[in-house]
Parts: sequence; C-alpha cells; structure tokens
Amino acid sequence: MSAKTLLITGCSSGIGYDAAHGMAKRGWRVFATCRKEEDCARLRDEGLESFPLDYADEDSIQKGLDEVLSRTGGTLDALFNNGAFGLPGAVEDLPRDALREIFETNFFGYHDLTRRVIPVMRKQGHGRIVNNSSVLGFTAIRWRGAYVSTKFALEGLTDVLRLEMRETPIKVILIEPGPITSKIRQNSIPHFEKHVDWKNSARAEEYETSLLQRLYESRGPDRFELPASAVTKKLIHALESSRPNPRYYVTTPTYISGILQRILSTRAADRILARS
Repeated sequence: MSAKTLLITGCSSGIGYDAAHGMAKRGWRVFATCRKEEDCARLRDEGLESFPLDYADEDSIQKGLDEVLSRTGGTLDALFNNGAFGLPGAVEDLPRDALREIFETNFFGYHDLTRRVIPVMRKQGHGRIVNNSSVLGFTAIRWRGAYVSTKFALEGLTDVLRLEMRETPIKVILIEPGPITSKIRQNSIPHFEKHVDWKNSARAEEYETSLLQRLYESRGPDRFELPASAVTKKLIHALESSRPNPRYYVTTPTYISGILQRILSTRAADRILARS
C-alpha cells in the first residue's frame, strides 16, 4: 500500500520542521512546504519533499497544492496548517496594515488553503485537517494583541468548520501549544520594527522596561517550554487515531489556562493575566 500523504506548512524551523521529519519517520509521505525556496532546498537535502507555499500569496497557495496533487495523482490524506508569525506591541500601537499583514498569513492563508483542500478530500471520501492554534487562541496576554486576535479567529473558524463537517468523512482538529522551542521571537522582530512606532507611543517607557528586553534579549528557554516534538506527538494522535480529539493541549500553561477559563470570572482571570 502507498504511504499516506500529508501537507505541512511552515516547515523551515520549529514545529513544522519537527513534524515533517517526525511524520516522515512514521512512514507518511510528507510534503514539507516553506515560504522561502532556500529553506525548501535545505529540507530537500535532508531527504524531504519540499517546495514553496506562502500563505500571504494566493498564487503560491494554489501552486503549492497543485504540486502536491501532481505528485500524488490528485489525492491528499491530511493537511497540517502550521505556518504563522508574531507581531508584538500594544493594541493601541498596531496600525491597520499591521493587522492586515498578520491576518493574511495566520488566518486568511489557513482558510484559503483549507478551502482548496476540502473538495479533494470530499472526492476521495476521507481526510483530516489539523490547524495549529495556540494557548493564545483562547487566552489573552498583554503585548500580543495581533497574534492573539489571529488565533482567536482561527479557533472560531475551526470550531464552526468542525461542526459543519460532522456528517462528512473529513475530521477537523485543533492543536493548542503553549511555549514551544522555536524562532517565533526572533522572527517577530522585523514585523515589530516595521509596524510599531514605540518611541512615539504613550507606552514608550513600558516598552523600554518590559517588551523590548523580552524581545531582543535571549533569556534561555521558558520554564514551561517544551521541544517541538511535544506538538508532533499530539499531531501523531490527531492523524492516526481512529477517533481523534477535537482539540489537543500541549504544555502545562495550556492546561492551566484551560482550567482557569472554566472556573474563574473574567475579572479574576484578568487580574492573573495582567501580571503575565
């Protein structure tokens, strides 16, 4: 029998990189896509099938999926929507263009690719769509308004899609990691520098004493941080279990946040989150 096929986005590093190698080792035929061709070339040197797919570019999304389907004869067993970036900054300092840019990748790109994949899965009679969200998909944290808003939107859209697909053979699943070893902090710096005029912000002093230090100074791993393999472990269950869970928590902070959301009032939760 031929190997099951899996398209993964955002494979240049972190979660996508580990998932691509991890699922390939389990016998899946993995299409490990990246935004940049140079990253794809590196993955091909490592033995993976890789080619560009950029969520912010509709033509790139279609070309990436066309490449998958040309290699498989028109089928795809599973999709892991993973690529995303961060844009730190106070909400009042986020210009419209900043939100538009992050939503293009973190939300609209996921939706666009998913819509193109669903007809393929309907035709073949099966499929799994796994969206990589975050603990910040249901918990708000200061300075993370842009990223949080994309993940909240992704969770809502994914929940509705899961309900609408209940009577079909397509399973829709969320993974919600907390702190995972990755380059998201470093990769967010260019977006911050492009969009956030912190020096002229009413919060300039807060930026200097808080956000800038966390953003530019490497302080080592978070005390609750787990390697990307922790996400791959949940992805394995999501893709290979006969009855996958609707959502998978990863890391202690996600479990704690889930409990607090259920038992605390909004005011009580705000007092805790405001200190984070």
